[in-house]
Amino acid sequence: MRYENIITGIFIDRPNRFIAYVKIGDEVCQCHVKNTGRCKELLIPGKSKVYLEDHGANAKRKTRYSLVAVIKETEKENILINMDSQAPNKVAREWLESGGLEGNITYIKAEKTFEDSRFDLYFEYDDEKNQLCKAFMEVKGVTLEENGVVRFPDAPTQRGVKHLEGLMKAKKAGYVTYLLFVVQMGKFERFEPNGSTDPVFANTLRKAEEEGVIVIVKGCRITPDSLQIL
Repeated sequence: MRYENIITGIFIDRPNRFIAYVKIGDEVCQCHVKNTGRCKELLIPGKSKVYLEDHGANAKRKTRYSLVAVIKETEKENILINMDSQAPNKVAREWLESGGLEGNITYIKAEKTFEDSRFDLYFEYDDEKNQLCKAFMEVKGVTLEENGVVRFPDAPTQRGVKHLEGLMKAKKAGYVTYLLFVVQMGKFERFEPNGSTDPVFANTLRKAEEEGVIVIVKGCRITPDSLQIL
């Protein structure tokens, strides 16, 4: 996926989950933050370099700019991290459509409901025996990194636990079920569930794997104006 008209700025403040103030040139502008997570380790006031999508002065929206990526400074290197919480679903669909999973995918639909859960993607494919398989995929974006280790979630997520429980129900009903973690950066050493922040999610994830939910962790090829699953 690609963004249009990317510009840079310096993060100043974030008064709420949806709005940030960013210095663009000599002017401090209000921007939409496309991520409702805490992201405190990424957005350092007066320091963090951020990338913004400029929608234009005549755009029919409350804010002209959307914050989509940030440079995280570490002792080893600077890491470009995509912060757009809508991006993982988009690149996951592109990945499926380009043959990211084995099997001939014949149908894909976003936001499909099963019982009391709604999953990011539903798709159908022919397996190696040429039998039709029906599958659900839930997609989670990962932006939390520390010393090469990436973790999810960065805050307790009852919604994430509910998705895992729904995937297990769908698995028992005969569907193939996937949980895809899209690591929204280029380099990392390993992934692990963030048990110290949300032990319920971590324990439920382990249970889901034991019951046959397929867990996939994928890094990305990232530039200031693009994101693609590797």
